[in-house]
Amino acid sequence: MEQLLRAVENWDSTIRTGVLTVLGYLAMVFLLRISGKRTLSKMNAFDFVVTIALGSCLASIALNKNITLIDGSLAISLFIIMQFIFTYLSVHIKGFRTLVTSKPAIVFYKGKFLEEEMKKQRLTQEEVYNECRLKGYTNIDEVYLVILESTGDISVLTNKEKGINSTINLH
Repeated sequence: MEQLLRAVENWDSTIRTGVLTVLGYLAMVFLLRISGKRTLSKMNAFDFVVTIALGSCLASIALNKNITLIDGSLAISLFIIMQFIFTYLSVHIKGFRTLVTSKPAIVFYKGKFLEEEMKKQRLTQEEVYNECRLKGYTNIDEVYLVILESTGDISVLTNKEKGINSTINLH
């Protein structure tokens, strides 16, 4: 009889974990959906931290019996609100933006690798060559500029003309 009671208790725990995982997941998807596209955009360091925190909250809701669905959903909401506030401030206050996100870095310019910047960014020539190949360039001489973006993406540019509306504004 005692073994039967333990088995029932284990099933209760398993069912609770399953239900709370599904409900927590649905709450997170709903909250992320209403928070806007920026919450799910390419990640900078702050976005990465928020993503890890959201995953941790969802895991806690699913597995920790001391955390209610409401408490977990509140924590998820607060992280999303904080992320919204940080992105709002970074758009409206230039100095704040530099605290939250890094600046893009030029690592290749006019046929030359900028070795010091590449070391600073911990980027190898092989990684630049790889990205050039992935973008369809068979010869590095075709490339004018390579930028390591603040998201970690590598942009490969060929247009040497820098006009008024140039995308090459790294300030």
